[in-house]
Amino acid sequence: MTKNPPRQQLGPAPNARRHLPPILRTVLSLGDLEPAARRVLPRPIFGYLQGGVEDNVTLQANSGAYRKWMFRTNVLVDVSLRSQSRHLMGQTYKAPFGIAPMGLCALFSFDGDVAMARAAEAAGIPYVLSGASLTRMERVAQAAPTCAWFQAYIPGETAHIEGLLERVANAGFKTLVITVDTATLANRENNVRVGFSTPLRPSLRLAWDGLVRPRWLIGTLGRTLVKNGIPHFENAGPGRGVPIISSNVVRQFGLRDHLNWDHLALIRELWQGKLVIKGLISANDVKRAEQVGADGVILSNHGGRQLDGTVPPLLVLSDAAKAKGSMALMLDSGIRRGTDVIKALALGADHVFVGRPMAYAAAVGGQAGVTHAIDLLREEIHRDMALIGVKDLNELGNDQLVAV
Repeated sequence: MTKNPPRQQLGPAPNARRHLPPILRTVLSLGDLEPAARRVLPRPIFGYLQGGVEDNVTLQANSGAYRKWMFRTNVLVDVSLRSQSRHLMGQTYKAPFGIAPMGLCALFSFDGDVAMARAAEAAGIPYVLSGASLTRMERVAQAAPTCAWFQAYIPGETAHIEGLLERVANAGFKTLVITVDTATLANRENNVRVGFSTPLRPSLRLAWDGLVRPRWLIGTLGRTLVKNGIPHFENAGPGRGVPIISSNVVRQFGLRDHLNWDHLALIRELWQGKLVIKGLISANDVKRAEQVGADGVILSNHGGRQLDGTVPPLLVLSDAAKAKGSMALMLDSGIRRGTDVIKALALGADHVFVGRPMAYAAAVGGQAGVTHAIDLLREEIHRDMALIGVKDLNELGNDQLVAV
């Protein structure tokens, strides 16, 4: 009698996840990180991180945009030697995605900015430190000497621009990202509803929200206060900004509504490294960025956190690709799967950035959590390339996609 062949095992072996900390073993995708972070973070801080603006129309549309395309696959292609390395603005990265800039990460996880930077450096992907971070840029530059970029919120004030650029250069950053979609403060009603403000105002409600999340209270806030003192906005300008917890200090945002293309031209003249402009949606603005001398642009609607109703970057990507000239074309907002990354690349992106899931990962598991999130996304892309039938990401194009 012929023996039955052994059954093929689908998915990872039962013990394949034992190397992970217990809290990460049930995290099978980036989507699993949000509910996990909700269980760790106090309500105001989680609400700030998760929320968009007004009715969350853009926030929801960002992820929905990726469902407007389906794949046309090619079979019987030898994909055994496939690679997802990516050449971007003179540097080769090991994956086609990076970590987007997010403020206040030191509130999500102890030394959150450094944890993300170290995970990105080890993985060989770009990490963008936010100008609204609570960790000195000099420390982060040391943690990721080859992969760290710095993102700045720039007011239309020449003296401020000159001082900040000098500090960024002295810290060792080679790539500067200027965010240009924050001419005024957004109407973030969600922050009011969950009791979040910057700076945070001490109150009985805030104290209770911390007490019911003891892991965060001890492991993040308590550890931070003991080792680093009260966090401050460290990188908004040439000097130190205001503390994140205060009963009477007001955070200053400067003359951001004065910022214009002339200031971008000045920045290009002063900054000797790579210059990236973030927050563009219009193909006309992409063309102007190329004319002013930018090395790259990041299509972005700020993750749905600025103007509600702004179109998702993915939906304007094809037009932007026609206008980019010699610049690198990147995007963020809404990416949650390897298939999302591949769709963006097929439509003309050179690279993409992932935001909230990486912050959730830091909240859940610190540096190990961010590393796990990076690995999950990279493994999905590796698998997806085989199933689509490409061995190099440069083979991707519109012919692999069908609009639905």
